Amino acid sequence: MTTDAFLADCRARLAFDLLSNTWNAVVLWALREGPRRPVDLRERIGGISSKVLTETLRRLQFNGLVDRLADPDAPSRVEYRLTALGRTLLAPIDAVGAWAFEYGDEVMAAQEAACTSDPVPSSNLPDGSTA
Repeated sequence: MTTDAFLADCRARLAFDLLSNTWNAVVLWALREGPRRPVDLRERIGGISSKVLTETLRRLQFNGLVDRLADPDAPSRVEYRLTALGRTLLAPIDAVGAWAFEYGDEVMAAQEAACTSDPVPSSNLPDGSTA
């Protein structure tokens, strides 16, 4: 097993891929307090369509991070809950959230500065390429 996080067969890359999808971490975080129906998740999260929520829940289920629980008396009524494996991602998600809270203003300021600054002329780039 390799420890180089950028190689395709490294397990660290798997974790980065799981957390790089915008909605994966958001849905996992929304499930941290217990099972929820999809409609409840959409209300709690906000800004996510039914289609994207369904895709995200299926992806998380495929990866063993959430369980789908169907009501035996009403099969169309389902809830989703974190698996034990899914719960292990809450601490890293919380850590990234804390980082964003502390440094988010600096990142947004850098983005704003990049959008308002003049583009670098190609003659100023070290390799002579264009920006």
